[in-house]
Amino acid sequence: RYNLRMASVEPLIPRYLRKGISERIKYDGSVHTPLDVESLRKTLLELKGEGVDSIAVCFLFSFMNPDHELKAEAEIRKVFPDAFVSLSHEVLPQIKEFDRVSTTALNAYVGPELGKYLGNLQQRMVDHGGQRKILIIQSNGGSAPIEDSIKFAVRSILSGPAGGAKGAAKVASLLGEENVIALDMGGTSTDISIIEGSRPHVANEKFEAGWKISVPMIDIHTLGAGGGSIARVDIGGVLRVGPDSAGAEPGPACYGLGGEDPTVTDAALFLGFLDETSFLGGKASLDKNLSEEAIKSKVADPLGLSITDAAEGILRVVSNSIAEGIRLASVSKGLDPREFSMVAFGGAAGMLANQVAREVGIHKVLVPQAAPVLSAFGMLTSELRYDFSQSYPSGLSVLDLEEMTSRLRIMEKQGKDQLIENGVAEAEINIEFSADMRYLDQIYEVTVPIPDLDLHGARLKEEWSNNFHQRFEELYSYRQSEQEIRLVTLRVTVSAPLPEINDGVNTGNAVVDLDQDDSALRQVYVGRWESVPVLKSDSILMGQKVR
Repeated sequence: RYNLRMASVEPLIPRYLRKGISERIKYDGSVHTPLDVESLRKTLLELKGEGVDSIAVCFLFSFMNPDHELKAEAEIRKVFPDAFVSLSHEVLPQIKEFDRVSTTALNAYVGPELGKYLGNLQQRMVDHGGQRKILIIQSNGGSAPIEDSIKFAVRSILSGPAGGAKGAAKVASLLGEENVIALDMGGTSTDISIIEGSRPHVANEKFEAGWKISVPMIDIHTLGAGGGSIARVDIGGVLRVGPDSAGAEPGPACYGLGGEDPTVTDAALFLGFLDETSFLGGKASLDKNLSEEAIKSKVADPLGLSITDAAEGILRVVSNSIAEGIRLASVSKGLDPREFSMVAFGGAAGMLANQVAREVGIHKVLVPQAAPVLSAFGMLTSELRYDFSQSYPSGLSVLDLEEMTSRLRIMEKQGKDQLIENGVAEAEINIEFSADMRYLDQIYEVTVPIPDLDLHGARLKEEWSNNFHQRFEELYSYRQSEQEIRLVTLRVTVSAPLPEINDGVNTGNAVVDLDQDDSALRQVYVGRWESVPVLKSDSILMGQKVR
């Protein structure tokens, strides 16, 4: 659908700070127009007068020949010795001008602030006697040293949710579940990610807040549905939940901080899914009466429902929204969500996980003990990882395998050298080769693994072609076997595992019997009001079963 009235995204870099420089590199890397150094120096002085402290350099075809961008950087350093400088051939050495400009501009935008934050963090660690290397989670689910995280700040933009996906993959694999859907529900939003073979799906491009980010990142689908999502009755008399959120202040009505709108949390509290006295581990209490008043005045009375039915309706609407999000995220990848298990985590997921799973048709739900902080746990289970890419347009049938292999090996060596510099033994390093490919008459690429480079030329191309046709058919339900296949971008992922976390949990007794246990009872609405036994999660040890 096209929305002709949609507001444009506010530019990160205002027009008066965007400057053109006379130079031109051709598509084959040859120089058409030399860099006009005098014009560049004049422009830099103008930018200095505007108080600029971060500069993005994006020249056409710099990924084929970075000479002009490197010369520009040298001139920039003379005028801006302390500026944050982002060169497009380093940030994204790939074809597609808009993607490269957008990603490099974002890197220049977030880099200075992230650099200050991480620099302060590193200094505080040193001041407190910490001498070990600090690693920062990246959007691809891996970790990188502080220096690399600052230089390529754009790679950390979605790093928090990426930690959750990594944590979900780790928890599921410990329980023998390789294919799961990660459901991360917090206060304002829900993040959905697909994990196959114990590995989260990775996307090579994504729009975030209207801006194109073309770096590898865990493929996360975000919905405006969380514990603080506000329930309302629209002008047509239809119950809506979200995307507006009450936030932390004033928060849901039950917080008692002045919030008057009913939220998902208020509905869950009224129906008994939350305990008034044990919120935040007992450090705060919730007011059920305030939840009841908000639901009655804003939902129940306008719809002519009882408060119980209105609260149940709020949870059903938000559960349906999340279930639909799971279907879209999985079916668009050619996957059936009913064949997956679910890992539910985040502060609010436990309230709705079972209901969402039933709507989708998922038969097993895993709720880890560390569910509220699983994103942090996931960061500790990540690996040291570097992703490299380079555009290499060519038809697969006429591809120069020797040249292609040489380019892959150069990126492989670059990654290995960086890992070895960080203390990784070469024997622990893992290498993965992949490529973005498409049919000749299409513009969108599909990422597929590259077969064993030691295969004979014709055999390698045949297996590579089969990989592409198969993946394309999985995504789009058809293939064009007679159509020419085009190679667009080569990719290399170089990674090494970090030390495993050993929680050393004692399994204790094999069974927790609710009939004999001193568990508390709470009135919970599950289609009808029932007295339900409640156990504290930290009282159930690993390996125990509840009956």
